[in-house]
Amino acid sequence: MSRRVKEFVEIADQASIDELIERLTEIRATLPPDAEPEMRLCGDDVFGRRITISYLRPQTAEEAELEQRYADAQKAAKARELERLQQELGVVCYAAPGKRGTLRIVA
Repeated sequence: MSRRVKEFVEIADQASIDELIERLTEIRATLPPDAEPEMRLCGDDVFGRRITISYLRPQTAEEAELEQRYADAQKAAKARELERLQQELGVVCYAAPGKRGTLRIVA
């Protein structure tokens, strides 16, 4: 299953209208076909304003590999923690037959 990643492009408010149109046209031309782009004006008078464009893009192979590595590590850590807690409490949890997602505790 391929995931999609939200990507952001920011444009500072100190640009001429021609530069802004040129930049927006360039961004639109490089977007993937199913990007679902959104444009927002962010910031304030003190720190300045900027135009933020967000869009969805396919996840790269490197990003998917990193995500899978961390997901596997997190799953293993949760399993170790569950085992430790079960040993500490002296109980065992197992899935009840025929009941999806239900745990039965045996002391």
